[in-house]
Amino acid sequence: MNDKDLVKEAVLARQKSYSPYSNYMVGAALLAKNGKVYHGCNIENSGYSPSNCAERTAFFNAVSQGEREFSAIAIAGWAKDAQAGGQAFPCGVCRQGMVEFCRPKEFKIIVANGDQDFTVHTLEELLPHSFGPDNLK
Repeated sequence: MNDKDLVKEAVLARQKSYSPYSNYMVGAALLAKNGKVYHGCNIENSGYSPSNCAERTAFFNAVSQGEREFSAIAIAGWAKDAQAGGQAFPCGVCRQGMVEFCRPKEFKIIVANGDQDFTVHTLEELLPHSFGPDNLK
C-alpha cells in the first residue's frame, strides 16, 4: 500500500471518531508488515483522562488481534466540520507507544492535511533518543 492510499484509510477512520467535547476528529490507519491495515479513531470521555488517541486505538486494535510488526501509520485530524485544517502530529504518549512495536529508524509516520496533502517522517525524527524495549536488555 502506498502512502496516499494509507492516508485515505486514515480519513475513513476519522469518520468513526467519538469527539463530542472537542469536535476534533482524528483517524489513524496502521499498516502491518503483512499488508493488513488497522483503523483507529480518537475516543473522548467527559473525564478527559480516560480519552484515547486514534494512533493508540489503532495499535490496541492491531495488537489485540495478534499483530506485532508494523511499517507505517497515517494520521488525519481536523475539526468536525472542516475538510482539512493542519496536521495532527502524534502526541508524546502515542510516540512512546509506537516505540514498543516499531523500529524508530524504519517506522514511517504520515501526517495528513486532508486526503491529498501529507508529510512523511520517521518515528526517530519525531522521537529522538527514545527509550524502548532494547534499553531493557
